[in-house]
Amino acid sequence: MSSFPAVSFQQISQILELTDQLDISREAVEIPLSPERPGVVRRLTNGKIEIVVDADLPFEEWLPTVRHTVQALIVDDASSE
Repeated sequence: MSSFPAVSFQQISQILELTDQLDISREAVEIPLSPERPGVVRRLTNGKIEIVVDADLPFEEWLPTVRHTVQALIVDDASSE
């Protein structure tokens, strides 16, 4: 069972602060309100980055992994251009 039922406003704010630091427009990010197992960061067909919070990991433990995953996504996108 999920350790929390929904992604909080505070958690969304922390994710957006992270993407702000990576110079990614907030318009280019989608954060579903329901955490999933496992959480995922992926490029959607519409070009946006979807960040799904992991339901099993403590948020504070999971969040630092997002930075690396988003950076890898950006690098992959740049190298495929």
